[in-house]
Amino acid sequence: MKLSRIMSVLLATASFGASAEWFEVTGYANAHTEDMAEARQEAVQDAITQALIFSGATVSSIQTLADGVLTQDQIKIKSHGEIQQINLVSEQKQDGIVSVTLHLDIFPKLEQCTQAAVAKQVTITQSQLIQPHQARLGQIFDIAKATSERLYHTLAQRKLTVKPIPYLDHAINARPFFTQRFEYDEQLIDSLTTLSNSQYVLMSQITDVAAGEQMNDDYAFWQDEEYVRSFKIDFVAFDALTRDKVWQKHYAVSGVWPYEKTKIVDVYSDTFWRTNYAKQIQSVFNSVAQDLDSALSCLPSRGKILHREQGKLVINLGSNHGIEIGQLLTISHRRDMQSATNQFFAQSIKTLNQVRVTQVNAQNAIAENISKRPLNNIQINDLVEVMVQKQEDFAL
Repeated sequence: MKLSRIMSVLLATASFGASAEWFEVTGYANAHTEDMAEARQEAVQDAITQALIFSGATVSSIQTLADGVLTQDQIKIKSHGEIQQINLVSEQKQDGIVSVTLHLDIFPKLEQCTQAAVAKQVTITQSQLIQPHQARLGQIFDIAKATSERLYHTLAQRKLTVKPIPYLDHAINARPFFTQRFEYDEQLIDSLTTLSNSQYVLMSQITDVAAGEQMNDDYAFWQDEEYVRSFKIDFVAFDALTRDKVWQKHYAVSGVWPYEKTKIVDVYSDTFWRTNYAKQIQSVFNSVAQDLDSALSCLPSRGKILHREQGKLVINLGSNHGIEIGQLLTISHRRDMQSATNQFFAQSIKTLNQVRVTQVNAQNAIAENISKRPLNNIQINDLVEVMVQKQEDFAL
């Protein structure tokens, strides 16, 4: 595919009359392969994705036209905008990396939920390998931790509402979070978010890394052994303050496993992440980044009260969450209700109290009472919620 021939990218959404913005973005791809066309296409896709993220738009369906022929329909994200035109600025290969710089004419996203302005910190936990015996091929028993770290870096490198907080050094039992009845320990979620100061927790379990049949012939001794290997993973995200499940999804891909059966593979190495199998795993994490961001960006941004002193409160939301001086917060009482089966349910009761942020640090802020109504009934661990309406909307 000749990049100079790429004339437009059409999104499966309605176009708007807003003025477009130009973005110049460079996409990268590993070129340790004889298929330069594939590496070049990966670089183009990376550039397009990054441009859309930086522009505030997200894609529902990208279709690239080359010489009037549809050549790909691979990126699937949400969008309220349109890419009008793409021009190739430069292309080069150096040290095994293909880089492609594109000039994109993008209509900005016109509609965006107000809660998306506040970052959602998410604790990224270490995944769990459900079938450890499947890791014997290549001795990839560290695949759960290695892929979790890769997911964390994927989220951290993108301009998203979701802000990942790593909790990767300690393995947790994630399996109960995927049972039908969710018979898990609520205290585990509470402890994770307390340590990371995040509202959300992401759990995952790798359900399948089995190898299929050998792709090439044993008698072709001059060829390296290659297998098709699967990678299936489940994700679930919880709001730690309400203990609600806010997102869940299953992903399944497969790729070429190019190693001999006796080869011990380092799943942390660049060599591994350049393989077709690892690239398929990375494609899953690229999808997770967009899916998780779409699921959480418009949810309410809440925090906890850490300290109360007369008419002032210290809350566990700060500049890293997008909190700014002058923002208004509402307060809700929080209490746990216990069922007959000893399951706890978080209940919040909204109050009429409102406070305004007067000082902001990275992970916390100070807010002051703005009404004559005292804060006498407010307790430690009560909830605050970021208000997105204008101040006059809350006049008492």
